[in-house]
Amino acid sequence: MNSNMTVTKRSGERENIDLDKIHRVITWAAKGLKNVSVSEVELRSHLQFFDGIPTEAIHETIIKAAADLISPESPDYQFLAARLAVFHLRKKAFGQFEPPKLYDHVTRLVEMGKYDTHILADYSREEIDTLDSYIDHWRDMNFSYAAVKQLEGKYLVQNRVTHEVYESAQFLYILVAACLFARYPKDTRLDYIKRFYDATSLFKISLPTPIMSGVRTPTRQFSSCVLIECDDSLDSINATASSIVKYVSQRAGIGINAGRIRALGSPIRGGEAFHTGCLPFYKYFQTAVKSCSQGGVRGGAATLFYPLWHLEVESLLVLKNNRGVDDNRVRHLDYGVQLNKLMYQRLIKGEYISLFSPSDVPGLYDAFFEDQVEFERLYLQYEQDSNVRKKQIKAVELFSLMMQERASTGRIYIQNVDHCNTHSPFDSKVAPIKQSNLCLEIALPTKPMTNIDDPNGEIALCTLSALNLGAIQDLSELEPLADLAVRALDNLLDYQDYPIKSAKLGSMNRRTLGIGVINFANYLAKNGKKYSDGSANNLTHKTFEAIQFYLLKASMTLAKEQGACPLFNETTYSQGILPIDTYKRDLDKICDEPLHMDWETLRSDIKQYGLRNSTLSALMPSETSSQISNATNGIEPPRGLISVKASKDGQLKQVVPDFEQLKDKYELLWNMPNNDGYIQLVGIMQKFIDQAISANTNYDPSRFEGGRVPMQTLLKDLLSVYKLGVKTLYYHNTRDGAKDQFDDLIAVEEEDDGCAGGACKI
Repeated sequence: MNSNMTVTKRSGERENIDLDKIHRVITWAAKGLKNVSVSEVELRSHLQFFDGIPTEAIHETIIKAAADLISPESPDYQFLAARLAVFHLRKKAFGQFEPPKLYDHVTRLVEMGKYDTHILADYSREEIDTLDSYIDHWRDMNFSYAAVKQLEGKYLVQNRVTHEVYESAQFLYILVAACLFARYPKDTRLDYIKRFYDATSLFKISLPTPIMSGVRTPTRQFSSCVLIECDDSLDSINATASSIVKYVSQRAGIGINAGRIRALGSPIRGGEAFHTGCLPFYKYFQTAVKSCSQGGVRGGAATLFYPLWHLEVESLLVLKNNRGVDDNRVRHLDYGVQLNKLMYQRLIKGEYISLFSPSDVPGLYDAFFEDQVEFERLYLQYEQDSNVRKKQIKAVELFSLMMQERASTGRIYIQNVDHCNTHSPFDSKVAPIKQSNLCLEIALPTKPMTNIDDPNGEIALCTLSALNLGAIQDLSELEPLADLAVRALDNLLDYQDYPIKSAKLGSMNRRTLGIGVINFANYLAKNGKKYSDGSANNLTHKTFEAIQFYLLKASMTLAKEQGACPLFNETTYSQGILPIDTYKRDLDKICDEPLHMDWETLRSDIKQYGLRNSTLSALMPSETSSQISNATNGIEPPRGLISVKASKDGQLKQVVPDFEQLKDKYELLWNMPNNDGYIQLVGIMQKFIDQAISANTNYDPSRFEGGRVPMQTLLKDLLSVYKLGVKTLYYHNTRDGAKDQFDDLIAVEEEDDGCAGGACKI
């Protein structure tokens, strides 16, 4: 290659290209890595150099050359590419590889308006210097390439218009910790900050997008999930739309409960007019959701909930599909269809389901969530009443339509509202669960508002994080991590701003948290277990028992120190009822693992001291944040040992963790014969998890005659999910042979930001 070729520096001046310098940087990045070739990266880069090439383009060319070499034979190129990318990022942020002193860095960014002024007000120079000496910037070298690209695209503080980046990852981690523990007493807070910094920067605790990108900046809204309930009035519908706009603009994913809106043709003002039905209002909500793009962090997204027995259900079930015209479709929302035991019984018995407008059947809508016996009594009564407007449809036809739309769009979700209320941390008589969230893992009480300042309304917020199961050797290690996660998120509730009064009231009164897991597939592989054959059932039982036990213990300890949450009396925990008391006993047939924790002592401690938080656990998809931790998504099996995610940053190759040691131990998604084993594991997790679970169903049409998945199979899986007490179902994934696999080890996926981060992707 011609060493007389010139480069253009940032200042605009030109100088001869220094190939030795490039060689030194690539050699530095390759240190300690296996099966990587410095000369191969150089060769691929040099082919793309040209005279006058900007220095920045040289960096980017080398990084891309290394990233393109990631393969099952040489997975370590993901770390070579990552180190080169970190080098490049630091040069952009600091003008040099060596990061500045923490105090100088914070002062500069506070002056620029990028960091919150409270950091300098709350911490002395001496404390900041102490934290600076604790930071280990070399941890940046543990990131995979996909993680660095996600950091650069979504998390690091930057100017999203000019793409200037202002910080590196270890500053992010230490400052998130410093902000969250700022209110702790001065004699203990530095210890908590150091421990939380270690847990997050060593990937033992994973944080969601809103926290990673927002804490330390002047924007203080970090709840991933927002649940808004709408009443059947214009005032409430307007208040709902206003709330959606406020929260979408603050990076949250939205769950909308619109199930109470009356059906088409219902009388208004005693028959003076007739109602236009649900469609115009769903369109109104869609417009509100899409009104803000969340500053480039992610696009607005929402899931809208309604009951299966709604009079308009046949029109509502097809709103997402590509047939029809825009007038009768609302395609940019996802939908959660609400079911209960009575609906399933009608299906099993081959009977009819009666459809009603909620406005015509007093008490039925409330009983659907609050009291299953009362719901059945009223439902049968209204079925017999000839004065009540209704429509009857064969249960199998209605369920088949629902599952057909779920299969074709992938985005018709399921909520079993009876399980959400009978196996719940809330007393359904006073705090019923009437909806879920964007990703179907939150189950919290809500109340509709009549206006944006309504003190009687309740918007539910959930603040998320996750424990990395791949990072622990023994379940006892979960105890200190659970304590740190609960404390940090509980502090966040007081630290953040609340743009709407009813959201603040709900958060302060209930203090709800949702702590989940990432890297479950890696955890199974390490333990030699599979999803599909039942071998993981007992391990899963033991693991999720420990998680919920330690989370509850942490919240009880916090209640001892700071007091229980104000509405602790509305939880079943206050009555001494625990998740182990209310689960579906059908689970005992598939798992005989005994309980290992001292639940009785914990039960009496909770009754005595209360809990600081009404809820503690939820299993979210954690799509983006698991990439940061170089972990597998949430509880999902990987599609390939290498996943190629098509995102706005181009194609990102992510290699499963511990590839060399475990490549033969991972069970890949499309190698699983069916959903049975996975559904069993989700049921076992749901026994302990106090909110819900983002669980997916997956189908490979090539396994079935004629390349079509039979309706019988879809309905069988749906009934299994219900039987094992699972509260919610999220995506329906269908294997696309062309896209999903271009060899046995590499899977191509579209990056789906539907889950807002995603909001709950944590």
